[in-house]
Amino acid sequence: MIDEVIARGIEEISRNFNVRDCVEDKRIIVTGGAGFIGSWLCDVLVENGAELVLCVDNLASGLRENISHLLERENFSFIKHDIVKPLEVEGRVDAILHLASRASPLEFEKFPIQIVKANTIGTWIALGIAKRKRARLLFTSTSEVYGDAEVIPTPENYNGNVSCVGVRSCYDEAKRCGEALCKAYERQHNLDVRIARIFNTYGPRMRAEGVYGRVIPRFIHQVLSGKPITIFGDGHQTRSFCYITDQIEGLLRLLCVENARGAVVNIGSPQEIEILKLAAVIQRVAARKVPLEFLPALPDDPRRRCPDITRARTLLGFEPKVSLEEGLRLTFEWFKEKFES
Repeated sequence: MIDEVIARGIEEISRNFNVRDCVEDKRIIVTGGAGFIGSWLCDVLVENGAELVLCVDNLASGLRENISHLLERENFSFIKHDIVKPLEVEGRVDAILHLASRASPLEFEKFPIQIVKANTIGTWIALGIAKRKRARLLFTSTSEVYGDAEVIPTPENYNGNVSCVGVRSCYDEAKRCGEALCKAYERQHNLDVRIARIFNTYGPRMRAEGVYGRVIPRFIHQVLSGKPITIFGDGHQTRSFCYITDQIEGLLRLLCVENARGAVVNIGSPQEIEILKLAAVIQRVAARKVPLEFLPALPDDPRRRCPDITRARTLLGFEPKVSLEEGLRLTFEWFKEKFES
């Protein structure tokens, strides 16, 4: 069974953008398909008539429960596999969405080698499959490629302010290398590649526990537990948060639009908010008050993060629709049900 809030979100995505015209009767691979964003993509593709959605995930950070409801669907298949190892796929492949990678900043010190490999070797293997099958490939890159950006809002032509040896380098530099691999395959093999630079995304199916805890699920889990909200640094650093249904719509638009071949596109919300204010909004949505606990800042933590989405608007017709407060309400509703069950 799909949770009601997720089912409503899948319907909303399909109403906002005619996914079926793009994916019906297509055979599509989703690497990292049991993860947060990947499992939402699998749901939408299956519901919109893809001939086959092949989910590839080693379950290092993804969860089988995210896709368990799909296992009996005729047009869905799951392979437990680490994408850094060779993968042979039988039959036609029309598109590959390459999402496989740990992404939480709290994982960067614990799993740096796995993160580097997923975004370099894993991307190379995904590109090799796309080359053999003449498939379209969408690589999910990240706003981390911009590092501690000196241009806000940040456009795609900003080359970044990134440390190649810092704690975050396992992720941001590996993603930069993944982008370079995609463009190399485009230039040398005339491959149809598209690159999405994802800005902070949140919503149901995010993991809150342990090293997986990103800021919004961590804050919600702490509020539900009656524990202090932990803030790294002074809390004046900013982020922009995109609700999952908007992110999925943006990714599918980038996959589907014909004239987006070779494009690099920011996908996220242009609304910037301080982490301190985010904590206040979550407490207001939850109607619960807990103290704040300040911890040392994370290494190389960017001061500001906000996308320029002009290219997404003009090329893809993309515009985020879910306000932060509404998205947080839906996310809190989902976490509260899980927490109390």
